[in-house]
Amino acid sequence: MGVVEDARYDGVDRRPWGKFDRATLRVYSLLFHLIDVGAVAGVLWDHFLTLSQRKVISTGLNVPQERARSLVCFLAAMHDIGKLIPRFQSCEPLAYVRLGEELLADTGPVVHVPHARASMHVGLQLLGELGFAVGGNDSPAVRAAQCLGGHHGRFLQLDVDGAASAQRVEATLGGPAWQDLRRRYARLLWYLFGVDAAPGRVSVEAAVLITGVTMVADRVASQRRYWVPNADTPSFGAAEHYSRARRQAEEEVERLGLARFALDRVPFTTAHPGLEEPNALQRSVMEELPRLVAERGSGIAVVTDAMGTGKSVAALEMSRIFNEHCGSQGVMWLLPATTAADQAYEVLDRYVRAHRPEYAPVTLVHHHSDLNEAYTGRTLSPADTSVVDGPPDDPFTDDQDASFAEDETEHGPGAAGPDRWLRGRDNALLAQYTVSTTDQAQMAVLPVRHSALRMLALSGKTVVVDEAHALDPFSQLQLLRLLQWLGAVKCPVVLLSATMPASTATELVQAYLSGAGRTGLNGVSFAPGYPGWLFADAATATPHRMPGPAQDEQRAAQRRTARIRARPVIYRLLGQAGRAVEEGERLAVIADVLQPVVRDGGCAAVVCATVADAQDTYGHLRRTWTGSPGDLVLVHGRVRGRRRQSTLGDLRRQLGPTGPRPARRVFVTTSLLDVSLDIDVDLMVSDLASVARLLQRLGRLGRFTHLWSAGERRPLWWDGQNSPTLTVLHPVNSRGATALPPGWGTLEPAVALHETARLLPALEKEPLVVPDDVQPLVEQVHGVTSGFAAETTRLRQMAAAHQSRTGRQEQLSAVHLVPPAKRVSSLADLHRQHLTTAQAATRPGVLPRRLLPCHRSADGTLTFDAAGLLPLPDQEHFSPRHLRSILEHSLPVPAAWVARSSARHQPPASWKQHPLLADVVLLPTDAVTHEGEHHFGQHCLRMDEELGLQHRKQQ
Repeated sequence: MGVVEDARYDGVDRRPWGKFDRATLRVYSLLFHLIDVGAVAGVLWDHFLTLSQRKVISTGLNVPQERARSLVCFLAAMHDIGKLIPRFQSCEPLAYVRLGEELLADTGPVVHVPHARASMHVGLQLLGELGFAVGGNDSPAVRAAQCLGGHHGRFLQLDVDGAASAQRVEATLGGPAWQDLRRRYARLLWYLFGVDAAPGRVSVEAAVLITGVTMVADRVASQRRYWVPNADTPSFGAAEHYSRARRQAEEEVERLGLARFALDRVPFTTAHPGLEEPNALQRSVMEELPRLVAERGSGIAVVTDAMGTGKSVAALEMSRIFNEHCGSQGVMWLLPATTAADQAYEVLDRYVRAHRPEYAPVTLVHHHSDLNEAYTGRTLSPADTSVVDGPPDDPFTDDQDASFAEDETEHGPGAAGPDRWLRGRDNALLAQYTVSTTDQAQMAVLPVRHSALRMLALSGKTVVVDEAHALDPFSQLQLLRLLQWLGAVKCPVVLLSATMPASTATELVQAYLSGAGRTGLNGVSFAPGYPGWLFADAATATPHRMPGPAQDEQRAAQRRTARIRARPVIYRLLGQAGRAVEEGERLAVIADVLQPVVRDGGCAAVVCATVADAQDTYGHLRRTWTGSPGDLVLVHGRVRGRRRQSTLGDLRRQLGPTGPRPARRVFVTTSLLDVSLDIDVDLMVSDLASVARLLQRLGRLGRFTHLWSAGERRPLWWDGQNSPTLTVLHPVNSRGATALPPGWGTLEPAVALHETARLLPALEKEPLVVPDDVQPLVEQVHGVTSGFAAETTRLRQMAAAHQSRTGRQEQLSAVHLVPPAKRVSSLADLHRQHLTTAQAATRPGVLPRRLLPCHRSADGTLTFDAAGLLPLPDQEHFSPRHLRSILEHSLPVPAAWVARSSARHQPPASWKQHPLLADVVLLPTDAVTHEGEHHFGQHCLRMDEELGLQHRKQQ
């Protein structure tokens, strides 16, 4: 009987099961589940995949796009063919006994093989029979089979002549009756999805994207509410089910918000509310870039300009142009810190809403996103864990074979809890417009589960990498590898920076172009000029720069001056609360510089090198503060989540361009100020930092002067003629030489701090002109041509130590990186190591844990508050309100700080079953003894309600 008659006359056995609901004992046919997933994949191809992604897949398969669509649907449907084996079918006795006598008689020995691996093994032979060439690692059959095996998140190695051979498959995965039924299923799916021939090749890029589509389709079709109603419908044949499955898939993809949409063209002033016209750089982008992209196609752009001059607007205009001409849709905006991401989310959300789309989800993806007030419409559930704090590696909750998802046991158990990617209408990284921290994207090039899905989420959009200069060597290497992959999948990229050395810009652009297949790039500069923009197309690697007249116009329009004043200080901690601070100490100088604000009002920022310094500084200022207590603010990363978000939100609103500026405000902070806080202060004091960081901080000093009329919103002492002043605290020893405190050793390279200190006397002589002086200063300290390291023996030694440390970081980072696409042979090369996302470091030494300060009453009850009125929830199921309460009171700390926790630091047992709570460590204060300091080996932690978490390391 042919495949058409086989389906038409109900000859295909539909009794093998693919889904089983233990609550209702419903059984769902495996064949129908395979058809469901294939149907969803087809709808995803039509409505979710962008034109650029379809082109990558069709080119990678070397077939026209319509044939590529059929192949993608077929491969997606084949993902669970490995469930048609005795081991899987016997997992549910109630469903197993329903199998036909022929299958039951041909079971043979039941061998433990995870069904994802079984799909790969049995799929190889089936694909070979359908015309896929079987050969080495890069042969179509092997790569397609690895796509089947990779649908649970990891690509597996395929042994063609071993476990995947026909003899081994028949010996371990069922006899001839099982193989015959698998063959009939495969041929039926081949027919239903309209495949007419096997592809001659399967590229690495196409395989990754196809696997990503399969993951999404499987997650959609595996939702309980999706398939359970179908299990109750009257029995019908495969063709009839496919007709119904297509309609259901259309509705579900639309309901989940996965369908792509185009934003209407609107005037510039409508798209960017508050702007009357584009500045010279933005206008140059809008006039020059469309022609270049239309002629050359996709590529990478770099924008460099002074702080607060509209780089974000330029990036959005570039994204619009790329999306119009390159077949991409949407924006993935990456930032190095959660604070910057929160602000960018508001910008992107406002931009999308300005186009008045009917429905346009904009998502925020980082481990604090659940506390962002602009983003709290989400429902907190176990589903959120995929992109919050890194997804654990346990099975997908709606996959009803979760209790025996053997894929996980191959590599050892992951963290507790489920791993769900689609979260109702909020689809996190898959949403068309997304703001995320850079680490979420970096995990696309680390060997973690679902890295293919992350690449799928990135590749269809314009990727904007903001503050591209702000990564250390460890993270920078991961960004370079990510750019190589984005170049390979022809994804347009925009890099933004205010202080990027020319060498860094060139290195990042070259990484992208090498991924796109361009060679011979050594010696070619891709520096855009300052201020300016550059576009390098992926097709020819030709650099196109902002025209000189427009560059001059932008420089003149943005030109302003600022003064840098260095104050030598003796670094000494406050220590005892009653200690008298002597003249010349760091704390005394800070108090002295702030006198105009204390006396006559204004807004000031004190930027400290470390959290401990910020706590110390705030403690000293608080002792002598005579104004309103609310006018002295401490903000850093070691406070409870809600307090941190609330304080930063207040600062952005009050010190923003249109906010209700307070009469007096001094906030003490850390490097939180360095990235994308759109605020303005009248006066700033900063601990010694590298030139790049000082310039970033300078961007918040008198930032909105050009927007306000003379004297508006400024204190009486403000002297606009003599320029705002940044006071830099230069720590020195008794001989007047630079003496960096011990606690600053891990912040920035010591050699950069020493060179910056050496430049301070020269910077004091004349006002600093922005943007004219920015790039030369950056190159002098951070560029590869800087010659300061050769000036003294000490500087040479520090430079050598910095290079050695950088090399170690790069080596450590490279250990876990996946290879570039062009160096991948077997898809298993992408998962040679089996990291969970909690283990995959995107910064050196940073594997955060959640710390929850709380209180323990006399009877042992744990509560959020000292009064004992708010007990910690301890129950099987947590409501969103309970989850948010826990997360609001917690804060992230390095895992090393709490590595040696004891039983008293363990949360309630029920928390271990929830992915958002599984890694929480308690820090209880005893209600009787009031003892709040806890020792975790060498690390001592204590929560102060005003100062935040205090950390001390014992020697």
